[in-house]
Amino acid sequence: MELNVQKREIFGKQVKSLRRQGMIPAELYGHGFENLHLSVPEKDFSRVFKEAGESTIIKLKVKSDKGKIGEEFNVLINDFQENPLTNKISHIDFYQVRMDEKITASIPLVFIGEAPAVKEQGGILVKSMHEIEVEALPADLPHHIEVDLGNLSDIGASVYVKDLKVNKGVKLLIEPETVVATVSEATKEEEIAVGPTSVEEVKVEGEEKKKEEESQ
Repeated sequence: MELNVQKREIFGKQVKSLRRQGMIPAELYGHGFENLHLSVPEKDFSRVFKEAGESTIIKLKVKSDKGKIGEEFNVLINDFQENPLTNKISHIDFYQVRMDEKITASIPLVFIGEAPAVKEQGGILVKSMHEIEVEALPADLPHHIEVDLGNLSDIGASVYVKDLKVNKGVKLLIEPETVVATVSEATKEEEIAVGPTSVEEVKVEGEEKKKEEESQ
């Protein structure tokens, strides 16, 4: 997964001009690394982000002033901001990683299959988690972790962190007994019948409250 970017010399309010040109302002930083200010093609980033997400290593290729590829960095998409009006990404933070050092990252959970207790017994599937924090070498980070719902055969059955299958070298940083998903019993809301209230009842009630306040 590669992404070509270029160094940025425009800052502050002037970055609006970049966005009008289809470029996204970005920052590249890392431990013991001097920050780089970058411009990222919006279309290219959207394509890469759709495939990589925030847990897949991207090779960032930085173009020099002459348009040639200069430095290359292994990075993660650490954070990004969206414009609430247009839903377009307005800023990106890349984090440089060392391939020989373990890092922590939040990996999305993907729920697969169908719980028999939901299909056959009318239970309700309750998802307690949608991502999980892991520790691994950058190259070993999974794109996602699957949660198999096929074993939830009874009401009250649960999938726990200890049931998740991950590759060797990936350590889950959540307690093994933590519930990921469970099937609960469907409950019907009881309807409470409320009879109509007459004008006379409201008037009497109001007068009684007024007398109580005057007597205090």
